[in-house]
Amino acid sequence: MATLISLIIGCLSIGIILSAPMGPIGILTVQRTLNKGRVSGWFTGLGAAASDLFYCLLTGLGISFVTDYIEDNVTMLQILGSVILIVYAAYMIFHNPGDDRVKDTNDKDDNTRDAITGFFFTLSNPLILFLIIPLFARFGFPNPEEHKWYHIILGYILITGGALLWWTVITYAVDKVRSRFTKGSMWTINRIMGTLLLLISLYGLGSGLVKYVSTQGLL
Repeated sequence: MATLISLIIGCLSIGIILSAPMGPIGILTVQRTLNKGRVSGWFTGLGAAASDLFYCLLTGLGISFVTDYIEDNVTMLQILGSVILIVYAAYMIFHNPGDDRVKDTNDKDDNTRDAITGFFFTLSNPLILFLIIPLFARFGFPNPEEHKWYHIILGYILITGGALLWWTVITYAVDKVRSRFTKGSMWTINRIMGTLLLLISLYGLGSGLVKYVSTQGLL
């Protein structure tokens, strides 16, 4: 019983901690919740949770050839991911969300699109591996000596559940204040969030380029 309780607490915590930082995916989720409603934001978070689960599986199941490839090419992946985010940041800054702002939608195509973009936004940041590894070590998951196969399956489900719990709370809270914004203020918020995303992405691009130049002996 003690093992099960620690597994539940630990894996839920991992899912929440992986999702909590207000990075690019957090900005995107808040922006979509404000523009299109809670459902759109939640499906974006769902895509991010799926990407987190993917990286957790790579780490926990010891798929070394993939993790080794990512670690060996982390600088180039960081540069590529930053470029993608810069392009989207420019779109956020110059696109007026008031032109296409709608209420919560259950349109399957829109929800699928939101989830897919959320997945690839998070996937474009392989540096999350360096957060997952110490989190797994801190919470002792997976531990072959204590955890049976069904414990490990439950653990990954709980990690995903922790991430979805976080995105549910965030999108619910943001949606509560959404009605207070006018079309003009929505565009202002879009510009602010786009600028924040642009700054984060430029920093990632700059640090990635510096690392690449240093490893190539050009400095």
